[in-house]
Amino acid sequence: MGVGTSVKRLDAIQKVTGSAKYVEDLIPLDALHMKVVHSSIANGLARMDFSISPEGDVSWYTGTFSTDEKIAGREDLCGEHYAVPAVHACHLENNTCFAYMDGRRMVVYSCNQVPHTLRRNIAEAIGMPLGDVRVVKPFLGGGFGNKQDTMYEPLVALASQRLGGRCVAITLSREETFVNTRTRHGFDMTIAAAADEAGDLTHRGIRINSNGGSYAAHTHAVAAYAVTSNFQTYKASAVQIGESSTVYTNLPSAAAMRGYGIPQLNFAMESQMEDIARRNGWAPIDFRLQNINEAGFVDPFDKFTVRTCGLRECVEQGRRLCDWDRKRKEYDAFNKTSPNLKKGLGMALFSYKIGVYPLQLESGSCRIVMNEDGSAQIMVGCAELGQGSDTAMCQIVSQITTIPEQKLSVCSAQDTDITPYDNGAYASRQTYISGSGAKLAAEKLVDTILTHAARTYKLPKDELRLASEQIWHRDSAVCTLAQLCTYINFVNDQKTDTDHITAEATFTMKNICLAYGVSFMDLEVDVPVGKVKIRKVYCLQDSGKIINPQLAEGQMHGGVAMGIGYALGEQMLFDAATGRPLNNNLLDYKIPTCMDIPDMEIRFVETHEDSAPFGAKGLAEPPLIPQAAAVRNAILHATGVGMHKLPMNPQNLVHAFGEAGLIAQ
Repeated sequence: MGVGTSVKRLDAIQKVTGSAKYVEDLIPLDALHMKVVHSSIANGLARMDFSISPEGDVSWYTGTFSTDEKIAGREDLCGEHYAVPAVHACHLENNTCFAYMDGRRMVVYSCNQVPHTLRRNIAEAIGMPLGDVRVVKPFLGGGFGNKQDTMYEPLVALASQRLGGRCVAITLSREETFVNTRTRHGFDMTIAAAADEAGDLTHRGIRINSNGGSYAAHTHAVAAYAVTSNFQTYKASAVQIGESSTVYTNLPSAAAMRGYGIPQLNFAMESQMEDIARRNGWAPIDFRLQNINEAGFVDPFDKFTVRTCGLRECVEQGRRLCDWDRKRKEYDAFNKTSPNLKKGLGMALFSYKIGVYPLQLESGSCRIVMNEDGSAQIMVGCAELGQGSDTAMCQIVSQITTIPEQKLSVCSAQDTDITPYDNGAYASRQTYISGSGAKLAAEKLVDTILTHAARTYKLPKDELRLASEQIWHRDSAVCTLAQLCTYINFVNDQKTDTDHITAEATFTMKNICLAYGVSFMDLEVDVPVGKVKIRKVYCLQDSGKIINPQLAEGQMHGGVAMGIGYALGEQMLFDAATGRPLNNNLLDYKIPTCMDIPDMEIRFVETHEDSAPFGAKGLAEPPLIPQAAAVRNAILHATGVGMHKLPMNPQNLVHAFGEAGLIAQ
């Protein structure tokens, strides 16, 4: 019970039995269905300049950075070029929504990650008062950031409005989801660093050229976020610089996707750290540990101070777990005598900022209503996407109130008419920010319960406590929680007004925390055919206190799988003239299957983040981030070939191995 235990997911039975209802299941039979019509000018090209300079200075860059270009004119900052392609989220549920008029009110059902933000956007788009728009998010079949934007919802609402309130729906096919929703940004990056003879980093810099596709969704923010995050993992004693540019093109629009620019950045950053260590004959683990930021680090961009950092412990524990020192020597010896089959062990570190403060006000709200039998309803505005956030909220409330989880019901369908305001699901913020709101509401509820008990039983409030669903006066049980709730709601002595037991709280987060971790990849490379077989993955992560270990491990497994797909296979291919995707289906677009996912060892290094509920940081996005670089660095150890672009599929690997002289071209 409560925080730190592996309780069963609240939605487990519904989803396993198929009784869970998603948006498409709820579309009325008489709904009119909208269709997507493609533009006749799909080969148009738009561009916009971008700079993160607070003075508004504009920088513009197109083309490919040369590997000998000096960043900011510094001779000691020779850049290395890395490139990553656009990829798709490939969530299980395609984008779907429908709208109808209920009297004078507009009702919109959508599989959206930010229902309260969506309501505001719909109201503004169709010219209705905010209170006349209701948004409902039922069960949602994955989002990964692709359902964070407002897309088709204002259109179906407008159509319903123009058609006298008729229900209008749109359901995208998988092919349309690839084209007409959002992708991860493709990045061209030049990243540079200089180290002294002792192995201390002195200078670091990065330039990012980001392909935003056809519209502005998150595009500037993702590029800027990646640039500034380059300074959070490693220190530099002299100078750190960064620049970013965004290009608008004829490709599908890129926006938020799990990790928000950091998977792209991490591939370049951790590849370069590996290359620097290799060129200088330094042990890659020791070189990294020598230069990592620790607790007390002040971010040069946001100016926040890192309070907890378990990165060093993650690395050292992972080193022992994967038997790094012995295996590296063993594989080196094996590779000298094996011309075609090679073995490698690689690694990559990461850091990830939880939430987006101070760029945006971050708040999470929760409402708890007690029932006469001592059970309670919990209403939270943060969106459950399948990641288990409702279960975590339930555990937080249970921990504070001592009410067992089976007596707590969470409103999983976020409904802007019912659930209190919350910014939504993004930036791994649920536990950190929305969980803080749930904790605060639970604390207020306990205070209200004790106030009622003190008044009812004429006892000093400061001598009462709530434990095991009972009100205690010192060491004696006064009544059960159910007895108190029944009395307050129904019995009462009619001498005082009835005051039902409820609590509501909003928590405004004015802090930032960083999640940290490392991934170790143990793999084999069949050189002649460019085939990579991952033998085992070791992932260690500092996400603070783990609320539900089983759910946390599930998030880790999913993140690793997505990261492996990003590393080895996934790539959206486009017609150069029109920008239309050539592999807009799951037959031609290769995501990992069960056969592709290796064994994993998952470990959590628990720190206590004072700004978080029970010390918990965010968890969902970080596991994806280091996987591509860890695969790349393991391939480098195995073959001596360092890849500079993704995906590392057989075609690209065979080409690189041929250029390196490992196979005949």
